Amino acid sequence: MAAPSIAPAAEPALDAGSFDAPIAPTPVPARRLTVMVAVPTLDAGAADEGAVELARMLTAAGHRAIVASRGGRLEGDLAACGAELMRLDTASRNPLVMARNAFALKRIIVERRCAVVHALARAPAWSALAAARMSGVAFVTTWYNGFREQNAFKHFYNGVMARGERVIVVGDPLADAVADRYAGAAARLVVVPVHIDVDRFDPSKVTPERIEAVRTAWGIDAKTRVIVVIGRILRRKGHHVVVRAARRLKDMGLRDFAFAFVGEDQGRSSYSGELWDTVLETGTADVIRIAGPSEDAPAAYSAAVAVVSAATQLESPRSLLEAMAMARPVIASDLAAGPETVLAPPAVSEDRMTGLRFRNGDDGELAAALIRLLSAPATTHRGIGRRAREHAVAQFSSTAATAQMLAVYAEIARSPA
Repeated sequence: MAAPSIAPAAEPALDAGSFDAPIAPTPVPARRLTVMVAVPTLDAGAADEGAVELARMLTAAGHRAIVASRGGRLEGDLAACGAELMRLDTASRNPLVMARNAFALKRIIVERRCAVVHALARAPAWSALAAARMSGVAFVTTWYNGFREQNAFKHFYNGVMARGERVIVVGDPLADAVADRYAGAAARLVVVPVHIDVDRFDPSKVTPERIEAVRTAWGIDAKTRVIVVIGRILRRKGHHVVVRAARRLKDMGLRDFAFAFVGEDQGRSSYSGELWDTVLETGTADVIRIAGPSEDAPAAYSAAVAVVSAATQLESPRSLLEAMAMARPVIASDLAAGPETVLAPPAVSEDRMTGLRFRNGDDGELAAALIRLLSAPATTHRGIGRRAREHAVAQFSSTAATAQMLAVYAEIARSPA
C-alpha cells in the first residue's frame, strides 16, 4: 500500500456542556498537543465541517492537528489554518481497507507523537480505535446525529462511536439516545453544543451582488420568495416532507414561492430518485429547485425568507445556527433542533421567538408553519431575524466552547507507547 500523503490543511471548533453526572475536565498544565482527527471526507455535512473546525481550534490555540480523510472541497479551508491532511480512504467500509487504515494511522500517531485520536464518523472510527489501542493513546468520538439501528449488526457497527474515553455529543437529546442504547456510555458522555463562526456568518458582510448571484444560479427571479432547505440529499434530512408541504402550499393558493434544496447529493442510495418521483407525483416541480451545495453559504442564507430543516432523525443544528446568525427566521423539526436552539412558541412568547418548530415527518404542521411565516409582515420577519442572530451570537459562538474542548483533550492526552 502506498504511504498516505500528508498535505497542509486546517480549521476547528466546538462547545461543551455536560450530561447526567457531568464530566468536568480537570485543569491540566498547558502543553502543545498533536491531535489526529479521523473523518470520511471533507465535502459537506456536520462531520466534515466539524473536522475543519476542530483543526482551526487546535491550531489557533498553538496545538497541532492532523486530519485523516479521503479529502474534498473543504481542503482549502483546512489548509488555510496550517493543519495537515493525511489522505486515506477513511470513508471505506471494506474491512480490508479499514484494517490497512488502522496500521497507517498507527504509524502516523507514533511518528507525529499524537496524544489524542478523535473520530467523527463510524467507518474511520473503527480504524482509529484500533490505531489508538495499538499505540496506547486516548480515543475520543463525536456524535453529530442519531444513527438508525435496524438490526443487531447496525447496533454493533454504530457502537464504535460509544467506545471513546470521552464520547462527545452535540445536544442533550442525542446524549439521552446514546446513553439509552449503550450501557456504560453515560459516564463518558460530554455535551459539546455546536458552535459557529459568527464573524463569517454576518449579514452585514453580504453584498446584494452576492445574493443576486446565488439566486441566478438557482434560476429564481427577484420577485419569488425563496425557502432554503438545508442538508445533504439523504432520507433522514426529510426533503420528502418538504415536497409534500409544498403541495399543500400550492393547494392553499400560495404563489410566488420556491424551495431551494441546498445540499450535496452523493448518489449513494435510491433516495434521490425517489425524491424526484415524489416531486413529479405532487406536481411541485415548478417550486422545487435541487440546487446542490452553495460555494457562498452566507449569501445562500441571505437569499432566503426562511430556512427549513425537516430532519427525521436527531441531527446537528449547525446549519440552522448559521442561518440564525445570518438573521434568517428558521423552521425546524423537533429532531433537527431542540427548544434551546430554536426559540419557538408555545415554549416562548411571540416577542422572543427566533423561529418555529414542528413534529418531524408532519408535512401538515410544516405547511402551517410556512404559511404563518410567509404571511407575516416584513417587520415581523426582521424582528425574528434580529433575535435569531442575537441568540446565535450569545449562545453558540466559539470562545467558551473552544476552552471546554481543549480541556477535554488536555485531561485525557497521553503520549503513544
